[in-house]
Amino acid sequence: MAVGRPREFDLDRVLGAALDVFWAKGYEGTTMADLTAATGLKPGSVYAAFGSKAGMFSHVLDRYEESVFRYARDAVRQPTVREVVRHWLEGVARATTGPDTPPGCLLVHGALAAGDGAAAIRAELARRRDGGEQLLVTRLERARAEGDLPTSVDPRAAAGFVFALSSGLAVEAAGGADRERLLRTVELTLHRLPWE
Repeated sequence: MAVGRPREFDLDRVLGAALDVFWAKGYEGTTMADLTAATGLKPGSVYAAFGSKAGMFSHVLDRYEESVFRYARDAVRQPTVREVVRHWLEGVARATTGPDTPPGCLLVHGALAAGDGAAAIRAELARRRDGGEQLLVTRLERARAEGDLPTSVDPRAAAGFVFALSSGLAVEAAGGADRERLLRTVELTLHRLPWE
């Protein structure tokens, strides 16, 4: 069996650089020239390592979920629904206004920027957003079973409410809203949650 040449680049650094480009420009707005300039790789190396721009984007989304979106995994470990929602929304506010990252959310921005020619990318982004929402639904189902969420509240509808707020915060951040403004919106939301 033939052994391929080992990679001659730092995968973590390359994915970090590609993440910044895709996050700032969206999937369709990012060109191969953008990726090669940011990563220092030649197009042939990108294709050899990832198969395509879409393949690289998939790896970038994995990295985004493991790093930036970790606030969601932290949020669902909180002891009460109120703290789950607080941690989730504050996490969105911080993640979308990071000092060293583009404003907004890669999953939201990528979906908005993916046009008709990127149906597979839109589907991939939708699948990943659905996975994040399901994480929250599962936690809210547990809360309802434990009596921390009223039995009259559908956990999927409550998760949809939190996700709609999250998307709105991300769009506001992409439009130039700063972290303090987003955190004030979170505080107002938490003044009284719809099911309280």
